[in-house]
Amino acid sequence: MQVEILTIFPEIFPTWLTTSIIGRAQKKKLVKINVHNLRDWATDKHKSVDDKPFGGGPGMVMRVDVVERAISEFRFQNSDFRTILLTPQGKKFNQRLAQKLAKQKQLILICGHYEGFDERIRRLANEEISIGDYVLTGGEIPAMALIDAVVRLIPGVVGNDESTKDESFSQNLLEYPQYTRPEIYKKMTVPKILLSGNHAEIKKWRKKEAEKRTKQRRPDLLK
Repeated sequence: MQVEILTIFPEIFPTWLTTSIIGRAQKKKLVKINVHNLRDWATDKHKSVDDKPFGGGPGMVMRVDVVERAISEFRFQNSDFRTILLTPQGKKFNQRLAQKLAKQKQLILICGHYEGFDERIRRLANEEISIGDYVLTGGEIPAMALIDAVVRLIPGVVGNDESTKDESFSQNLLEYPQYTRPEIYKKMTVPKILLSGNHAEIKKWRKKEAEKRTKQRRPDLLK
C-alpha cells in the first residue's frame, strides 16, 4: 500500500512513522507512507494555503487551488489513488471501513486545518471520513488513527494475522476478556476454563463473553 499525506504540519509525523507496527510495516515494505507539505504547491511568495472566507466570518479557509494541484500530481502518476478528506462532517470511521480501505493500493489523505475547507475541495475527494463526533485542531491526528487502523489489517503486518480477526469490532463484537500471568493476583483469579486446555470449550467461552460484554457496554453494535 502507498499512502500520501497532505498537511501543513509535516513535522508531526516522523517519529510516529518509525515506531511500533507502522515502522515495522514500512521496513517490510508492506506499506510506503509519504508526508507532504501542502505549502509546496502554493504559488505566492508567502506559500499561502488558506485565505479569509467570502462573506466574512472568523478563521481562515483552506484554498481549493492549492489542494487540487497537490492531488493532481499524484493522480497523474497513478489514477488509482483514492482520495480521503478528513473532516468532522464525514462518514464515521469504524472497523468495517478500515477493512475496506486495507484492500486499497493507493490512498491520499487530506489533513485540514484552520476554520475548514473551501467547499469545492469536497469534489476532489472520493470519500469524507470522521473519526468521531468532536472537533480537533486539524486532520493530522485523524490521519494517524486511520493509517494505524488500516495498516495493521494488511496481511503480514501483524505477526499473526489471526490475531486481528477476534479483535474488538472485527465482527461487531467487543473483544473477550484476556488474562496472563500471574494466575492469582491479590485474590483475583483467572477463569478455570482458560487453564483447561480444552480449546473448543475455550472458544465457546470467549464467544459468549464477547457477546455479554458487547451487550453490556456497546449494545448498539448488536443492532
